[in-house]
Amino acid sequence: MPDHTLIFIAVVFAAAGFVKGVIGLGLPTISMGLLAVVMPPVEAAAILIVPSLLTNVWQMLAGPSLRSVAWRLWPMMAGVCLGTWTGIGLMTGALARYGEMLLGIALALYAVIGLAAIRFTIPKERETLLGPVAGVVTGVITAATGVFVIPAVPYLQAIGLKKEELVQALGLSFTVSTLALAVNVAVAGGLNVALAEPTLAALVVACIGMWLGQALRLRLSEAKFRRSFFGGLLLLGLYLAGRSLA
Repeated sequence: MPDHTLIFIAVVFAAAGFVKGVIGLGLPTISMGLLAVVMPPVEAAAILIVPSLLTNVWQMLAGPSLRSVAWRLWPMMAGVCLGTWTGIGLMTGALARYGEMLLGIALALYAVIGLAAIRFTIPKERETLLGPVAGVVTGVITAATGVFVIPAVPYLQAIGLKKEELVQALGLSFTVSTLALAVNVAVAGGLNVALAEPTLAALVVACIGMWLGQALRLRLSEAKFRRSFFGGLLLLGLYLAGRSLA
């Protein structure tokens, strides 16, 4: 892989890691979107897997609520795996571009609703039904685009998690999604020893960026975090929708 491509990968993952550190998500969305400029989506997903997995495990473990969050969300996580594996082959299909456009539009609309302080809530007694449904839909979208934020993020927001609980729950959800996506990439023949060097570079800079972003997040109040969270989602959604139309 040429040196200028490695530098580009490093810059992409440094920025993606920083955004993830601040708002708890964004690494796959930013990295998949930008890496697709210079390589096929399956290859970009292969480079994404290790940095995404380790940064999400880090995010998942960085808090006191993992046991309670995992117990509450396991039906959704099972749905994520089922949906992702059902969608094997979608990332290389002819409709993948349109799936990315719809994902970007949905993400931007959800962010606008959040910035307008319109809150959706899901009663706890309905989580048993809606959790697996949200997981399956998230999994199918992950299989098609490599991005695992819709509808997982709106669902996790709607069940009433606090700031740090939400960040930890996102880490759990994204960890499971990354592992499930790795199976799809392996089936598509995307896992390649030749990608070890760019993967290592991506991992190092993503961790540095995430550490800096987390330091900033811990200084934010709940209100500022909410604005940062939805503002970041809006930018990511507009980026995805615009890139798919280019």
